[in-house]
Amino acid sequence: MAPHLKIAFATEDMKQINQHFGSAKTFAIYAINQDEHTLVEVAEFGKLEQDGNEDKLASKIALLHDCAAVYCEAIGASAVRQLMASGIQPVKVYRGSLISDLLCDFQNELRSGPSAWVAKALARQAAPDMSRFDRLEAEGWDE
Repeated sequence: MAPHLKIAFATEDMKQINQHFGSAKTFAIYAINQDEHTLVEVAEFGKLEQDGNEDKLASKIALLHDCAAVYCEAIGASAVRQLMASGIQPVKVYRGSLISDLLCDFQNELRSGPSAWVAKALARQAAPDMSRFDRLEAEGWDE
């Protein structure tokens, strides 16, 4: 697979978005680029309540650390802040939105020119060019 982004979906049935981020029991994580997508991981959590207890968010955010985005049916303000601080874009969609449709929409966006947050995620993923330091050293330094 060519360079890709990882996208997570809060789902119970692996077909549609049907979970609140904070109480989600399952995340389907896909690797996606403009040509293809592949399910790379299914992460499962125990039963979690929407009780305002933010301690449960840390393990989810840690799991999603290399994802560009997480799609869910609802999400609290604190979770939005924590995800954004970790470089993960929360995307709220209607309950029942099909994962296959969302993957197709995302691929179309990649083909037609990504939105600002997608472009930022792609730039973050690009490896830094460490050989630039070798080129600078080869040029020498005159004071």
